[in-house]
Amino acid sequence: MQELNSKHMRQVLQDFRSGNLRVEDVPRPALQAGGVLVDTSYSCVSAGTEESVIKLARKNVLNKARERPDLAKKVFEKAKNDGLISTYRAVKGRLESPSPLGYSCAGKVIAVGDDVTGFSRGDRVACAGAGYASHADVVFVPENLVAPVPDNVALEDAAFTTLGAIAMQGVRRADISPGENVAVVGLGLVGQLVVQILNAYGSPVVGADIDPRQVERGLEIGMDEGAVIGEEDVEGITERFSNGHGVDATIIAASTDSDDPVELAGEITREHGRISVVGEVGMDIPRSSYYEKELDFRISRSYGPGRYDRTYEENGLSYPISQVRWTENRNMREFLRLLSTERISLESMKTHRFSIDNALEAYDLVLENPDDESFTGILLEYGSEDQSQTVKLASESKQTRNSETLSVGLIGGGNFAKTTILPTIGDISALSIRGVASATGKTATGIAKDVGAAYSTTDYEEIVTDDDIDIVIVATRNDTHAEIGTSALNHNKDVHIEKPLAITEDGLRSVIRAEQGSSGRLMVGFNRRFSPSARQIRSKFENRTTPLMLNYRVNAESIPDDHWVNDPEEGGGRIISEVCHFVDLFQYLTDSLPAQVFASSIPEQGAVGTSENVSIVVKLADGSTGTIQYTSLGDRSLPKESVEVFGSGQSGTIDNFKRGRLNLRQDKGHSNEFTTFIEAIQNGEPSPISVEDLVATTLSTFRVHDSVASAQPEQVDHESFIADLDEDH
Repeated sequence: MQELNSKHMRQVLQDFRSGNLRVEDVPRPALQAGGVLVDTSYSCVSAGTEESVIKLARKNVLNKARERPDLAKKVFEKAKNDGLISTYRAVKGRLESPSPLGYSCAGKVIAVGDDVTGFSRGDRVACAGAGYASHADVVFVPENLVAPVPDNVALEDAAFTTLGAIAMQGVRRADISPGENVAVVGLGLVGQLVVQILNAYGSPVVGADIDPRQVERGLEIGMDEGAVIGEEDVEGITERFSNGHGVDATIIAASTDSDDPVELAGEITREHGRISVVGEVGMDIPRSSYYEKELDFRISRSYGPGRYDRTYEENGLSYPISQVRWTENRNMREFLRLLSTERISLESMKTHRFSIDNALEAYDLVLENPDDESFTGILLEYGSEDQSQTVKLASESKQTRNSETLSVGLIGGGNFAKTTILPTIGDISALSIRGVASATGKTATGIAKDVGAAYSTTDYEEIVTDDDIDIVIVATRNDTHAEIGTSALNHNKDVHIEKPLAITEDGLRSVIRAEQGSSGRLMVGFNRRFSPSARQIRSKFENRTTPLMLNYRVNAESIPDDHWVNDPEEGGGRIISEVCHFVDLFQYLTDSLPAQVFASSIPEQGAVGTSENVSIVVKLADGSTGTIQYTSLGDRSLPKESVEVFGSGQSGTIDNFKRGRLNLRQDKGHSNEFTTFIEAIQNGEPSPISVEDLVATTLSTFRVHDSVASAQPEQVDHESFIADLDEDH
């Protein structure tokens, strides 16, 4: 990766709980493989989309649930399975996470990540994507969401590229042939871009809107005819425009809960015509007009093929042009080409400009003047700053430090960190969080403020090299666990890594070698062995005279094939990333290590490593045998985890780790896990889970993975693995 000067930045954020907006000072995003860092010159405020997001955030919880009944259903299911406390923490964490606004910007590349070949430092680019092309001084954007800006196109015009691509895709979905006439319903920003694109390609256009000023603007930028809805005879004007046949296609770019645009489109479109819906409108389609004319009703999904496909947007895997002519990136490039040929002009659309420091005034304009159509294109402008990548949040003199208090550095700010780790360590008086690192500065700063940390950063090395930090907690995505853990151990930190410890054998070797040469301890988040349920069962079988038979059933929730966990290079697959929990519990309950595994999965589940349905037999050294049934095929109303243990004439069960008479609380051992680790540090004792156990668990999941592929039993030889490390060391 190229070197980058340290910077922090300003970013527009919103609290989803309250809906409040603010311009926050946060660390710049970290440079990652597969993308570029861009110094933003301009970003475009999408009034319609961003207004709807803000208004949803400002609604109370009940109204939020009414707006998103799909999410409300998931909350009820989680409460039923995981208990009220766990669910409350999860929902609270999501509501309190600061959300970035914006999805269209332009600027100059200041750093290029690994595997990126299409861009160089200094390139002028347009950027797209919610969560990437945000309103911020610096943005990290994956390569497929970045397009080069032609030399003769101003960056302030290029900032409209995402919206231009949305308009472009709406035109493509209408499947317009040369000479066909088109109606555009809704003449806001996207509608006016649609008009200009159609005009650039030579299509006759008639436009309609409820606001006379928007119709007037449409005529100024190239519409052949215009009609004011509610004041003029739109059907009559359209009929004359189309020589009595009706338009060949209608593109709906309006934004309203009403079904009126869809009904109007059905009236003005000819028989066998096409209707392309770009805007968010009511879609109660009137059967009579659509049936009698046999109309094609088409939805335009954002800015083209590739949208919402993680392998395209995040992993950089493009579609062959022979199979998919127009992807979202190609739509972006085509819009920029039209700008460069001056077939599209944005001058009349750029109605307002604000400095990023005054961004809230832009949103006041949108939110407090809902009936004022004087604004169309709102630009935010940025000035360069040269500041520290680390944002200090509290005076160091306020940090109370003594021999009884351990200072924590948290690396990773995902949902698990916010809903489980932070509430858990927040209840431990011996811990004080000093620094927070996350790939996105807004996340790190938000968490740091909530917990009273001294600073936030997007560079995890600042955490592991901080002499005032005693414990490093790693809660990042799986592929970085071994790398960060190795670095922290090399700096003699006590390290807690969320599972899995590693997703490759090379990664496992690296972190175990680091542990062997470190004065710090290594702990992995195998929390279930610390649960009251597990400890009770282990105690029950403490004097057993026979091996144990164990059954572990996991009723897992299905995740999409392109979810990052299923990515073999980022998540390692569900076997490696999740089955480790259950193997570790077997080790704990039997006080023995795995010697052999055999596994099979349902063939239809695709590539090995992404299977969500696998049966595993684990043979342990003491003769005990455990079976794991891991499936996503079950009813979600069934509890997620069930454990049965048999031996010496006795049996024990764990029902989803529930506690209490009403089973309202789930205790999977997170609190005991951290408390035990802290006690070991304070008392100078070894880590609560031995390195031998950690290696055996991790190797077992690798061998399960191998067994699924080979359809043969696989040996788990942790002793040879450790011995080889000792020889190398």
